[in-house]
Amino acid sequence: MDLSKSWADVVAFLAGVVAVLAPFFWADGSRAAGQPLLLLGGLLLVSALWTLLGAGGASSWVTAAFGALLVLSPWAFGFDGDGSAAWTAWIAGGATVIVGLWTALQTRGRVLTNA
Repeated sequence: MDLSKSWADVVAFLAGVVAVLAPFFWADGSRAAGQPLLLLGGLLLVSALWTLLGAGGASSWVTAAFGALLVLSPWAFGFDGDGSAAWTAWIAGGATVIVGLWTALQTRGRVLTNA
């Protein structure tokens, strides 16, 4: 098990959990935020859990893409004016993008140096 990939998947998993729980706890006032946070958070959660369980899972690039979609969702779905829902999407998505790209670039660097 690659520990650098493992911690990144834990961060992606936790970001997915936060995004999925947000509409039920602190972002319940925004009707527009519910579905995007549930859907994108669920995608993050499932892809990270799949990788953590050792089933292969999504690549770090896919995880970063899910995070980028989560970052863009407040503008795309019109809940950028709702502070708690928008900030949840921005922070959870941003953290996922950072760790996804970090892991993808580290993996790519290792592959290039071993070639």
